[in-house]
Amino acid sequence: MFDLISEYDSRILAAFWVTIKLTFFSAIGALILGTIVAGMRVSPIPVARWVGTAYVSIFRNTPLTLIIVFCSLGLYSTLRWELAGDSIKDNNYWWAIIGLSVYTAAFVCESLRSGINTVHIGQSEAGRSLGFGFAQNLRLIVLPQAFRAVIAPLGSVLIALTKNSTIASVIGVGEAAFLMSEMNENEAAVLAIGAIFALGFVVLTLPTGLFFGWLAKRFEVVR
Repeated sequence: MFDLISEYDSRILAAFWVTIKLTFFSAIGALILGTIVAGMRVSPIPVARWVGTAYVSIFRNTPLTLIIVFCSLGLYSTLRWELAGDSIKDNNYWWAIIGLSVYTAAFVCESLRSGINTVHIGQSEAGRSLGFGFAQNLRLIVLPQAFRAVIAPLGSVLIALTKNSTIASVIGVGEAAFLMSEMNENEAAVLAIGAIFALGFVVLTLPTGLFFGWLAKRFEVVR
């Protein structure tokens, strides 16, 4: 195993760096989109609630592989929606981020909606008595408390996103799973290769879980 690490050290680090970037940008996109969809789910406007519910139902029950392949082959290769010039590699990278974002946003939305449901109705009524509209009430009163209530679930979503980033390899994005597949084809050491990449993902996800656990205790809402 150590011989493999010595031989592929720079490529392994580069592959996991791509995984980290995929997770980072996808997490930002999922958090923004998921917050918007969560707001639609609790909106007083029936059409907005219907759209939010449809979004969650569709993307939460659609395989991530299908979403990413559709983004690459359907939106990019067929419709020619380019995000990064003429480079196939760069376009697939950004389409993978979009696919991961829209998929994970459905889970962010549901986690955040559960946090919204923990906010006492009196909080919203107090905001309305001050003259706040729905959007202002949601932004200033409800969402800050909701985020504090769901820090741990959002950490679990981020960990799942880190592991789901391996699906990007199906469209040729050179992240960890892509390199692992290449190494398995070239080296007769399946167990050692698996151990290397399993350890790599533990190094990425374990600190994330511990950090979000600490944040959850630090900012826990006392009811």
